[in-house]
Amino acid sequence: MTTGIKEHMEVIGADGVHVGTVDRVEGGRIKLTKKDSGEGAHKGHHHYISTALVAEVEGDKVRLSANSDVAVMFEEEASDER
Repeated sequence: MTTGIKEHMEVIGADGVHVGTVDRVEGGRIKLTKKDSGEGAHKGHHHYISTALVAEVEGDKVRLSANSDVAVMFEEEASDER
């Protein structure tokens, strides 16, 4: 499922709401660009979403199996950011 995921694709929830933009796929996770990292303590850090949440890749979008509000709860913040 992850073979079609490319840099700069939009990641959207099952509800069609923007979750982030693909930086790259690392292992079993999609690394999102820093510009989609949120505000406050999360700002400027890469976040990851498990590829297990990918429902399909359609055109230039990666659609998740979860709605956007649920998908962001599964995001992981990179702990090794400097």
